[in-house]
Amino acid sequence: MERTAEKLAEEIKALTEVEKLRLVDAILADLNKPDPELDCIWAEEARKRWEGYKSGRIPSLAYHEVLEKYRRP
Repeated sequence: MERTAEKLAEEIKALTEVEKLRLVDAILADLNKPDPELDCIWAEEARKRWEGYKSGRIPSLAYHEVLEKYRRP
């Protein structure tokens, strides 16, 4: 497998930018397969966060505050 990955990496260098983007898109599509177990974990986490927000245990920030935090100087 190692040699195959190395060979592919070398072959990728010869691709055009568009071909590389198509390849990345194909790889991401292949990796982005549904995982029911993971979906359940995230659904539970989202439920807990929503309940925490509604009850006031999890504070929220205004949109402009979030932007200000990450704005470059």
